[in-house]
Amino acid sequence: MSPSLRAARVATFVYFVLNGTLMGMWLVQIPAIEQRVGISNATLGSLLVLLGLGAFVGMQVAGRLADRLGTRIVVPTAGVLCGAALVLPGLARDPWTLAGALIVLGFGNGCLDVSMNTHAVHVEKAYNRPVMSAFHATFSVGGVIAALVGARAISAGVSPATTLGVAGAVGIVIALLAARSLLATTPATTAAPVTTASTTPPASQDVKRRTPPARIWILAALALMCMLCEGVANDWSALELKTVLGAPADTAAFAYGTYAVTMTIGRLLADRVSRRFGPAAVLRYGAAMGAVGITAVALSPWIWMALAGWALFGLGLSGCVPQLFSAAGHADPAAAGTNVSRVAGLGYLGMLAGPAVIGWMTRLMDLNHTFLFPALLLVIAAATAGILRSGTGTGTGHEPEVEVGSELAQHS
Repeated sequence: MSPSLRAARVATFVYFVLNGTLMGMWLVQIPAIEQRVGISNATLGSLLVLLGLGAFVGMQVAGRLADRLGTRIVVPTAGVLCGAALVLPGLARDPWTLAGALIVLGFGNGCLDVSMNTHAVHVEKAYNRPVMSAFHATFSVGGVIAALVGARAISAGVSPATTLGVAGAVGIVIALLAARSLLATTPATTAAPVTTASTTPPASQDVKRRTPPARIWILAALALMCMLCEGVANDWSALELKTVLGAPADTAAFAYGTYAVTMTIGRLLADRVSRRFGPAAVLRYGAAMGAVGITAVALSPWIWMALAGWALFGLGLSGCVPQLFSAAGHADPAAAGTNVSRVAGLGYLGMLAGPAVIGWMTRLMDLNHTFLFPALLLVIAAATAGILRSGTGTGTGHEPEVEVGSELAQHS
């Protein structure tokens, strides 16, 4: 394996950790910023929607730029933008300036998210085996780093503006240093050679790239379902254990903790499982496992059983989204960024909508019973997992691969 390819993989890990750390630093500072700006929880919830909308727009922009300019340019640029934008919420003085800050931060986060996932697709194609899930696992590592550093800064009395400013500056330096190890190839170099019989690019090819096949939208819909389930775990797991089962606050916190730990472990193992059994099996049995886990939570009268259910839920979900991102990126090498942005964008909307949908459903039924809805979505995802067997090469080692540029041809 080429040293340059190994370096590109390490650089991709760095950007995933960087993204997780930058966004984690913001999350840690939310209570202090909310108090400083003087807004209610309801107002903060509305402003967080702007963060999500900014991220969605950034994903669409970055996906197209990655296809046009190449990820070696877009990824570090997005990292610099995200790092620079991180300080803005810390400088906000009122709801209006905080709203603008969150839009810019969301935009930078969306750009970095999609561009680094697109680069991960090209690294995976060059390795000719699954490596995507491990990248997603290191995003969680960034969140742990942010929690430790952020908590230390808060205990030391450091202001949010200073903490976020220093973290953003360090992030900018890391984004620039890691850029030199990214793959020099562009998505255009991965496309199949065009016959020289014509002197102009066929218009039909451009139309085909701009109009994604139905398979991409199916992948996007599956990402929405799976990431909606992730959003439910993020926002409702601890509350369910406390309000429904009467667990103490410290015990209730273990609901999300067990979910997050098994999610990370599962993503570290999912690449090996995908290589052995295929991405369709990871999605099918992972979604089925997640459905069993969240159903156990919904019906459990015991705290220990609910914790076991959240653990199973995280383990089942762990490999689902990375397989969908990977399949979208490999479906058309010339439009990898655009396709990843579509799947990631719709999935991100699902993550934002999930907690709201559960909140609305609690008007009709008990909180724990609303979890049967994400269970149903995962059953649908498991039944539809065969979509990962169709289409072009996926870069997982189960189908013939197209080489990623002449520079890496001898190592693919």
